[in-house]
Amino acid sequence: MRSSNPVFSRRGFSRDNGYAGFNASPQAGAPAAGANPYAQGTAPNPYATNPYAQQDSQYGAPQAPVRSGVMTIDDVVTRTALTLGTVVLGAAAAWALLPVDEANLGKSYGIAIGAAIVAFVLSLVQSFKRKPVPALIIAYAAFEGVFLGVISSAVSTYISPGVVMQAVMGTMCVFAGVLIAYKMRWIRVTRRFYGFVMAAAMGFMLLMVVNLLFAAFGGGDGLGFRSGGLGILFGVVGILLGACFLALDFKQVEDGIAYGAPREESWLAAFGLTMTLVWIYLEMLRLLSILSGDD
Repeated sequence: MRSSNPVFSRRGFSRDNGYAGFNASPQAGAPAAGANPYAQGTAPNPYATNPYAQQDSQYGAPQAPVRSGVMTIDDVVTRTALTLGTVVLGAAAAWALLPVDEANLGKSYGIAIGAAIVAFVLSLVQSFKRKPVPALIIAYAAFEGVFLGVISSAVSTYISPGVVMQAVMGTMCVFAGVLIAYKMRWIRVTRRFYGFVMAAAMGFMLLMVVNLLFAAFGGGDGLGFRSGGLGILFGVVGILLGACFLALDFKQVEDGIAYGAPREESWLAAFGLTMTLVWIYLEMLRLLSILSGDD
């Protein structure tokens, strides 16, 4: 099954075009037989739960697999840190080099919108590729950082200087909270959970598009989803959706490691986690901006 985040669809961890989805929940030990997308051979096979285990010819017992080039949690952490670091560097550069004062606001906004469009296109290109391309992912992170830098600078200048740091801290808290809840199994990612989150995300995005169209052609704030009480409500919903997609990301990483996905697909994990964290940060920033504006 494919895993997704609120904006972009991306392929699950795979080997030989297989997908690691939500059919199985790896517990302590090997995944359930038939749930491993990397398993090969004809049934019945007592070693099908581990496609890389080899049977000892003398004793008839499975040997511990010795493999290299498979994804580990260290790979995921390293690639995610590199991708998020690129976002932060891009944002810092945009904040310093693209001022949002009255003389330069239009130019800076134009560059930010252009960077957002480029980042969106790069994300789509990567999403439809069979394998992760590190250059595309890093380029996406850089352009996304430019967009975030200008938007954050504008919010800090015209709404409240402390909102940006609050949004960063809020995003970190959501990440830590979901990670703890996932590790403690308070959140269980199943097909039903996946379907509910995807349906909610599609509805949320559809409402945002309709609101944008009303704002573009009717003026004002459209249907009011970006300000006031409705804005606060939809901001909270957006953050909750981002938290749900973090759980899907964690499940995807867990399955990829359990099933021995190729090491290169740790870039896919970094790509997905970065997009989800950007989503949460933007929703957090918008929510805090509305709350600050109401004070």
